[in-house]
Amino acid sequence: MTHSPNPDLGLSHVALLVRDLDRSIAFYREFAGLQVVHRRTAGGDVKEVAWMADGLRPFALVLVASTSLADTPLGPFGHLGVACATREAVLNRAAEAERRGILRSAPRDSGPPVGLWTYIADPDGNTLELSFGQEIAFTVERADAGAGTS
Repeated sequence: MTHSPNPDLGLSHVALLVRDLDRSIAFYREFAGLQVVHRRTAGGDVKEVAWMADGLRPFALVLVASTSLADTPLGPFGHLGVACATREAVLNRAAEAERRGILRSAPRDSGPPVGLWTYIADPDGNTLELSFGQEIAFTVERADAGAGTS
């Protein structure tokens, strides 16, 4: 086994149980812009596993395919959040989700630091939030700058 000289640190992934891996991969590719970076056959109760990522940071959505395991879907409020590059991307994907009957919450602009957001149901009932204008990086930078000054 090869070990990387740069091991993962901090929050690295979220894993979701799925019934149809190919259907879930297609959903997250289309709506979240994620790509498969690792895929393998597993064993036992787990049929197959795929890691998906956006290529912008070392973080993966791990999709675990099983027809025998049971889990509670993430949502309807709990969600995975994906920031989009434009308002139009959020609005267009929400329109497509509505056309397919999987839109959970119509697009809403809540102003800074939340921005424009919408909720979409994935094939297994998990909630995906798409957003534009959220200020997470700015908020984290401000918190880091104030660390130790409380």
